[in-house]
Amino acid sequence: MKILCGIDEAGRGPIAGDLVVAGCLFLPHTNIAGLNDSKKISEKQRFKLFDEIHPNTQNHIVVISPQEVDEFGISKCMTRALLEIKEHLNADSYLFDGNTTFGVTGLETMVKADGKIAEVSAASILAKVTHDRNIIRDAKLYPEYGFERHKGYGTAFHVEMIKKHGYSPIHRRSFKLKALQATLF
Repeated sequence: MKILCGIDEAGRGPIAGDLVVAGCLFLPHTNIAGLNDSKKISEKQRFKLFDEIHPNTQNHIVVISPQEVDEFGISKCMTRALLEIKEHLNADSYLFDGNTTFGVTGLETMVKADGKIAEVSAASILAKVTHDRNIIRDAKLYPEYGFERHKGYGTAFHVEMIKKHGYSPIHRRSFKLKALQATLF
């Protein structure tokens, strides 16, 4: 039986919080019901599945801070995370959700693999739950931004809070939003 390592990320688009990339391969006889693209299942179901996936698979989760994203850029951070996953998880093949390998050899891609391939779905859930748990934790440190509501994405409310309070330590200053250009720069 060929071993597939599914890989997905969470947090590439938000203007605050960590970038998280997860790799996951199933152990023999792994059978986890309800797997799907993490964005297509409820938060409650994602958290429940995370607790089932994590101990019943081989996985590696890479957490990249907003400061690293600002310093090195998303592409270099993604490359580093993908290489780290390949280094830590030994598989016959590696499948990353999306359409780019970020220059990493020996990596296949498939658009919407997180909704089609169980190992990628599991990686999607591991990445999303890790991202969300981290930003919910950070919401307690910076309650004025409402991170628990928008998970770091550039919603109208989030932009208004940045205008009012400035950036927090978990904001990505390298992400430029037109709505903020006149007020912060």
